[in-house]
Amino acid sequence: MADLFVKQAKEYADARPSYPPQLFQFIASKTPSHNLVWDVGTGSGQAAKSLAAIYENVIATDASAKQLEFAAKISNVRYQHTPSTMSMAELEKLVASEGTVDLVTIAQSLHWFDLATFYQQVKWVLKKPNGVIAAWCYYLPRVSDEIDTVLDEFYSSEVGPYWDPARKLVDKLYGSIDFPFEAVEGADHTGPFEFVTETLMDLDDFLTYIKSWSAYQTAKEKGVELLPENVVQKFKLAWGEDGKKVARFPIYLRMGKVGDA
Repeated sequence: MADLFVKQAKEYADARPSYPPQLFQFIASKTPSHNLVWDVGTGSGQAAKSLAAIYENVIATDASAKQLEFAAKISNVRYQHTPSTMSMAELEKLVASEGTVDLVTIAQSLHWFDLATFYQQVKWVLKKPNGVIAAWCYYLPRVSDEIDTVLDEFYSSEVGPYWDPARKLVDKLYGSIDFPFEAVEGADHTGPFEFVTETLMDLDDFLTYIKSWSAYQTAKEKGVELLPENVVQKFKLAWGEDGKKVARFPIYLRMGKVGDA
């Protein structure tokens, strides 16, 4: 899937929302120590930046070298380009040794992974029994009734055929994703836990966000422009004369500890 994000790497870096402090505070409250995080599928480092303010060291990996070019350089974050599938030897060489990681995070990308292989690696690198895995996705932004109506129709009818089947896991808000971990201390389930992030967008920002979707790139490669002038005009009419608007992205977090696995 990394190839899908190469051509729109700048759009991804520019348009994707950041995540709220409350999300990271909640996650950090469930990790007994704050030494080392592995941020998997870091993209352009949206989550890594916030994690670096809480944890001593962050290893931020991605299979797309192009996306990593747009990541903010931070002293305690090591960005690492990795193969899309790593052997255990590569995992130890490129990421971390067995039982040394406090937290594994995956922001908006767990649905692309070979889960059986990935979870084996997560269980290997996490400290036992209280090392934590936290994976979250966000869904379509809510802006206004008029804009939301146009976006929802566009998402289901125009864009729908170009989404990878894995996208269905996001549509179900990660509620159905395989997640074989134990509830963290103080919780009786592994989620989804709900959060929200807000960002100011003008219409250009909003359209750039749409262009950052993997489905947009897939359609483009098939010779289909999902945002022709007539569709853009629908969004313009719904947007109205106001420039910046608040877009609220709902976030759904799955979180658990490794236990003695």
